Amino acid sequence: MAHTAARQCHERYEFRVDGHLDDRWSTWFGDFALIRENTGTTIFSGLVADQAELHGLLAKIRDLGLTLISLTKIEPCDAADRELHSSP
Repeated sequence: MAHTAARQCHERYEFRVDGHLDDRWSTWFGDFALIRENTGTTIFSGLVADQAELHGLLAKIRDLGLTLISLTKIEPCDAADRELHSSP
């Protein structure tokens, strides 16, 4: 039986944490966009390649001692992949 390579699918996730993070943390979180809200929370969002990367991001949040308020999948795989591979 022939094996076919599984298509890697990127999905956009939004993490909301308690407190305000500086812009310097954007690189540490894989160049995710950071939005500081007037409610005292920070939202960062970006494309996640797979479950291993998602768990790695959650581990970073834990290791920093941040309180995760919510995690939301924003775009399904196909929509995020179209954005990732679209040309300007």
